[in-house]
Amino acid sequence: MSSESTLDDEDTFKILIATDIHLGFLEKDAIRGSDTFNTLDEIMKCAKTNQVDFILLGGDLFHDNKPSRRCLHSCITMLRKYCMGDTPVTFNLLSDQTVNFNTTQFPWVNYQDENLNISIPVFSIHGNHDDPTGAEGLCAIDLLSASGLVNHFGHSHSVERIEMSPILMQKGNTKLALYGLGSIPDERLHRMFVNNQVTMLRPKEDQDEWFNLFAIHQNRSKHGPTNYIPEQFLDDFIDLVVWGHEHECLITPTRNEQQLFYVTQPGSSVATSLSPGEAAKKHVGLLRVKGRRMNLEKIPLKTVRQFFIEDVVLEDHQDLFTPDTPQVTKKVENFCYAKVTEMIEKAERERLGCPLTPEKPLIRLRVDYSGGFDTFNTARFSQKFVERVANPKDLIHFVRRREKKEDIKDEVNVDYSKVMRTTAVEGLRVEDLVKKYFEAAEKTVQLSLLTENGMGKAIQEYVDKDEKDAIEELITYQLEKTQRHLQARAVTTEKDIDTEIQRLRDSKKDTTEEENEIKEAMSRAKAHRLERGDDSGDVDISDDLADVAMDSDEALLPPPTRGRGRGGRGRGSRGRGRGSAASESKPASRGRSQKTSTATQSRSIMQAFQAPSQRPSRTGATISYTADDLTIDDSDEDIPVRKPTRPPPKAALPSSSFTKSSSQSQSKSSRGIAFDDSDDSDEDNPFKGPSRR
Repeated sequence: MSSESTLDDEDTFKILIATDIHLGFLEKDAIRGSDTFNTLDEIMKCAKTNQVDFILLGGDLFHDNKPSRRCLHSCITMLRKYCMGDTPVTFNLLSDQTVNFNTTQFPWVNYQDENLNISIPVFSIHGNHDDPTGAEGLCAIDLLSASGLVNHFGHSHSVERIEMSPILMQKGNTKLALYGLGSIPDERLHRMFVNNQVTMLRPKEDQDEWFNLFAIHQNRSKHGPTNYIPEQFLDDFIDLVVWGHEHECLITPTRNEQQLFYVTQPGSSVATSLSPGEAAKKHVGLLRVKGRRMNLEKIPLKTVRQFFIEDVVLEDHQDLFTPDTPQVTKKVENFCYAKVTEMIEKAERERLGCPLTPEKPLIRLRVDYSGGFDTFNTARFSQKFVERVANPKDLIHFVRRREKKEDIKDEVNVDYSKVMRTTAVEGLRVEDLVKKYFEAAEKTVQLSLLTENGMGKAIQEYVDKDEKDAIEELITYQLEKTQRHLQARAVTTEKDIDTEIQRLRDSKKDTTEEENEIKEAMSRAKAHRLERGDDSGDVDISDDLADVAMDSDEALLPPPTRGRGRGGRGRGSRGRGRGSAASESKPASRGRSQKTSTATQSRSIMQAFQAPSQRPSRTGATISYTADDLTIDDSDEDIPVRKPTRPPPKAALPSSSFTKSSSQSQSKSSRGIAFDDSDDSDEDNPFKGPSRR
């Protein structure tokens, strides 16, 4: 900047914002294995060079829920290298830190810990990749928080109601309220917003003097009716929203004309998929806040691997070849070779003068071969670019437009509209696939005891987080609950069983109850894994499950008494929800030898409790939003000299000094927040930019 003295004074917060670093992505790849580590090092070095007050991370710091030792070691090393030091922290925390940081045994900000010497605090929410799991509700960021390197905030423990209490900071005359909300399943959070179960607390005094900054990690783009969070759901007193989870870099703040706040989407710092949204240049933001005004400077990342993507439609090049052209496949291959070579040469030209940029770029050519063209051997084609690109195995991606077939009758009656194609599977979550499967097979495959939501969540835990017991634990939990329900009503005939189960399923219209059941089952699966000392979660349950069949009579046995431990697995006493009641009559043994097979148990449940599937209907709610009045002081202050000493901590504000906010009760007529939305940062005073009305 041309006028550093006017920007970096005692009243200006300097915040480095970044999201979706995905540390550890493809760390075992020979070419791309170090990309995420190099980029995180650049981000941390940028923060230290610009002498920021703190770093704000918007989730997905790690790519895996259980990062490897190399990944954790590299992250801890860089945090210790760049965030520890003797440089004083020049802002104070005024809020109750036991409320802000209630997930650890050290409920206070790390730079005020007398045993640590922090120069750049890091505040982070969790994302969907590194979200808390298990009975303890811990994630990888909690490990960094316990070590004093990161301040984890925005973790909601309730599935019924969310109440966000801000971290209140003050630097000079500038007051900053930092809100955060870690990743929550979009459909659940959407429902909670609709039901007015999300509340953001505000200070009772001097509300108009606080700059309100909100970090969120959810779907911003609409992926379904409720599988995203509309911006209109957020409270309109917010000044700036830092939106994580979306990987496309849209870091320039955009104004929401209905809620009158700004939204910045920094995007990911590494391309985790070869999609057009990842091809945009990657940036982090240097946010300056002074009073009620802000300025966001875009900082391009130089260590990010280049990524170029291009689409080709073969039908558009009839001057070169047609499906009837001799040796058309060879000509198409030569055409694609020329296109890929052109993209590589473009990457080499842009890389000139940037030694930190990796040499081999990411290249993706999407070829539409509709109209009668044939594909060629992509493996042989990729061998020509092994030494020139970072992704030779997936250079070419063949796509085909859906063609309407007329006067063609299939010998087998198949509804192709309900068959999932590979192109539709990309980007979907596991629970989405489960839901689509049962919707496509509604007349042939039905769930009478379990729910599609519960089964999808259990499969997601099994696939994404390696919780091997998740599926079996959910089945066991639902089976036990149904047994108790049937026993309490003394039903005996098969017809009465079907009727009662149908009534039980229909009565569960409150989806919050279902969420609690799923959470309880997942917690029990985690607890049992830890109980047997399997921290890695790598036990193969298919090897040690006994093929014990359960018929309808056994399923109706009275529920055994519960006790502490893993009983019911051949110990003669019932443990914490594991095993079957029939196991009490089996000889005692240790381990998992008497565990019922998941597949066998599922079949038994379906045979004993078969009933039509009933899905609860979801009704939306119409929400009206109004704007509220904020007065903004645009007057300039004298610039005092920066003090080189650490300020003493101030007393925290009591919880009674907060008031609940409601989107429907606030009113706002104007907003005077200014920012620099130009690509260059050569303006003398970015705080003097025009306000967007």
